[in-house]
Amino acid sequence: MKNKMKILSLLALSSAAASSELDNLLDTSTAIVNQIDTGITLVGAATEYSHHGDALSDGTVSSTAHISTEQLDAYNNALSGFATNYQPYGDIQAVLESKAADELDLMNNAVDTFTEVVVEMVQVVEVAEKVEAASTPEQEAEVQEFVSTNQEVLTISQEEVDTYNQSIDEIETHANNASAYLAVANSEESVAFLEQGIENANTTAEQTSIMYDANAQWVSMGYNTTRNLTAVFLNGNDDIGLNLYINEADILFAGSESEFYLTGPTASGYKCFMTGECE
Repeated sequence: MKNKMKILSLLALSSAAASSELDNLLDTSTAIVNQIDTGITLVGAATEYSHHGDALSDGTVSSTAHISTEQLDAYNNALSGFATNYQPYGDIQAVLESKAADELDLMNNAVDTFTEVVVEMVQVVEVAEKVEAASTPEQEAEVQEFVSTNQEVLTISQEEVDTYNQSIDEIETHANNASAYLAVANSEESVAFLEQGIENANTTAEQTSIMYDANAQWVSMGYNTTRNLTAVFLNGNDDIGLNLYINEADILFAGSESEFYLTGPTASGYKCFMTGECE
């Protein structure tokens, strides 16, 4: 969640900065244009009445056309900021980070669902632990008594299984999507490649259609101005060289060292997970 909020904050700052740079230049340049327009109007009037001797000003009208130091500084600062920072083709890195943030949000929702259903089924861990620990007929009889007494509570429904299966599929899908978008966003070569595609298509990053395709193993970008497609491969099969795919064993090993796993019921045990009483 912290990472998601950080991404959203950076995206908001980036979008606000781009809008501010354009708005500042518009506002400050318009302010000076208005003063020049007033000045031109005044000069036009002066050249007319001065030749005819039929009008006089009070001698202070020219001050209304003056350009102040504040207006001058504001315009020059806006000009410098716009020249240095404005991105006419948009910010593809921010767009990718926004896509990742959306996927992280969906993943977190699925994690909540997964956690809830695991808690509902968690007594299966207690059953497995009791069965494994039973090494004598007497202990096995005790386990049988426990199961007989609590069978209704210990039974797992098909609905719970379906929810569990669906949520874990969604977690993997959204985690992969988020990781793909962030990988491309964090790659300077990938960002530059996509930026060139946007410029060639004469559009903006915000008007493109970006999608991670697990089958093609790429992040593709489509345009609103052309049917062309630009793609960054994630399997190392292009000059950029992003190669993100790892095998199942490596995925599960990384998971086994995560806080989520280590504080879960299968790693910490049923009693520790449910009561906080850990050995």
